[in-house]
Amino acid sequence: MTAVTSTIPTSARPADSMRTVVPARRVLTAGIQAAVLGAVAASFYGVAIRAVGVPMRAGFLGTSTAQTLRIGSFAMGVVVCTVWATVLAGALGRRVVNPSRTFVRATVALAAASIIVPIGAAHTPGATKAALIGAHLLAAAIEIPVLNRPLRSRTVETSTAQVDGVGPA
Repeated sequence: MTAVTSTIPTSARPADSMRTVVPARRVLTAGIQAAVLGAVAASFYGVAIRAVGVPMRAGFLGTSTAQTLRIGSFAMGVVVCTVWATVLAGALGRRVVNPSRTFVRATVALAAASIIVPIGAAHTPGATKAALIGAHLLAAAIEIPVLNRPLRSRTVETSTAQVDGVGPA
């Protein structure tokens, strides 16, 4: 008597092969929108805090003197952070199973960490520190949802699983 053995594939679709690819154009468009909206909002916020009399002088971590904060500094900071957040969103949109959740978690953590800078600002009045923390939170509240929008939409499904040389059904 001879025994016959056979192999039956269990799953043709591993979890990580089911990730979606977010088109770079969508992420780039969202990045531009986030940069413009965030920079404009931060600039208006800077004008408003200056108008109510908040001193616009702050020192960076470890400096011995404070420097004048210009309104353009708010916009420039937002644009620089938006560029990096757009790069992060693009990378996650191509490589992560759930890019939206991962992006929100990462950017909320980064926004929370960014508050360390105004808290530790040398030679800076408390009102200025509070205003700068508000600016960080305002920018994050605008940019994170805008950049997350393309990551939430499921667009193209990719699969790399193959069983006996045949792709998944």
